[in-house]
Amino acid sequence: MPELTFTTRWPDGRSLQTYSPSLVVHDHLQAGASYEVADFVDRATTALTQASDRVEARWGRPCTAARASMDTIRLAAADQPEGLVTVVAFDPPAHPFTGSAS
Repeated sequence: MPELTFTTRWPDGRSLQTYSPSLVVHDHLQAGASYEVADFVDRATTALTQASDRVEARWGRPCTAARASMDTIRLAAADQPEGLVTVVAFDPPAHPFTGSAS
């Protein structure tokens, strides 16, 4: 199952690297885009839930790393509920034509 990490910059200037067990995150977030904190949390949580569900469908149990990523994002958002979160980069990056990883 392809996986990725994505790097975000939070309103206080710190960077956060987040793991996803699936490329589905590309369907919800764009590199270079900025989102209000609440919108980012909603998008990231939706994406990581879908990623965990894909792991569960394949392996019979949800992905605890995706759940941990959601917890990390929620904690960061609780510390700074206002402002913009910028998606700095994906690794691997999205394919420029399809939006999915190449």
